[in-house]
Amino acid sequence: MDGNGSSRFNTTHWSLIAALPGRADELEAGRAREALEHLCDAYWRPLYAFARYSGHTAEDAQDLTQAFLARVIETGGLGDADPDRGRFRSYLLGAMKHFMANARTRAKARKRGGGRRFVDADIAELESRIAPHIDDAASPSDADRAFDRDWARETTAAALRQLGAEWALRGRSEQFEALRPALTGEGPARADVAAALGMTENAVAVAIHRLRDRYAALVREAVSRTVADEADIEDEMRYLVGVLRKK
Repeated sequence: MDGNGSSRFNTTHWSLIAALPGRADELEAGRAREALEHLCDAYWRPLYAFARYSGHTAEDAQDLTQAFLARVIETGGLGDADPDRGRFRSYLLGAMKHFMANARTRAKARKRGGGRRFVDADIAELESRIAPHIDDAASPSDADRAFDRDWARETTAAALRQLGAEWALRGRSEQFEALRPALTGEGPARADVAAALGMTENAVAVAIHRLRDRYAALVREAVSRTVADEADIEDEMRYLVGVLRKK
């Protein structure tokens, strides 16, 4: 999640998805709803990718994703959220499949707005990644993999945004932008970075090490909010890394 999102709520995605029903405290219910909306913002791209790889047009995929997430907000969750069912991403994908399988729901998708848009109107960048490969989606497993790929991308991208926000608060945005390519082993040589920033190469090496450590911690923190049992964090981290390596 980003630095202004649901990370400020000491909870997991499982508890968020079941937060609103039965909440007596209006303030707490409002905060839970706000966090739930941030959660939907974080998952619309993976859900949209799944809908596209499942054979829906870009327009229909937008409608279905918007309708599904509007339902989550309107009903205050998914009703039967149960951490014992496994990983949150798997549960949410299963709920989306059930939603899409309902012919009546599909027919009414365009009519559902929920008063809140989750799917960005401009999805050109996302479509540029998805559209060239749609014809290759020969089985349901391809759609599942598309969901996982975008889940992994969004999880790491959110961690990177939060990392950038933290450095900006310290007035070090320029340094962050110069060092960021090192997170993926790309970018100019350290000597060049050091010269550009007016630092020694050793100082650059130390800064990169700290940047990588904090980035890894933020990704782990994000993943920890998607599991109900802390013991599952490492498995989910390995899964995320494996998904990114396959892209």
